[in-house]
Amino acid sequence: MSKMPSDERSEKQAAAQQAVDILHEISTLLNCHLDRRTLSICISMIENGVNPEALATAVKELRGEAREIALENAAAAAAAAARRR
Repeated sequence: MSKMPSDERSEKQAAAQQAVDILHEISTLLNCHLDRRTLSICISMIENGVNPEALATAVKELRGEAREIALENAAAAAAAAARRR
């Protein structure tokens, strides 16, 4: 008796979820600071041909830019608060 397509789809989804769970655990142990959704997106991009090293570089650069923006926003907020005094 062959499996129904929905059964196969469910098995594939379960296997994909298990893979993401395992990779998330590894990511956590390595302090990568990637949540499951972001990790899933990265996995999908790699599966679709994105170079993993290029993706890692892009993630690092985006994090650096986000950090700079956060610092600029904090400095602007502090300056605005000081002007209000």
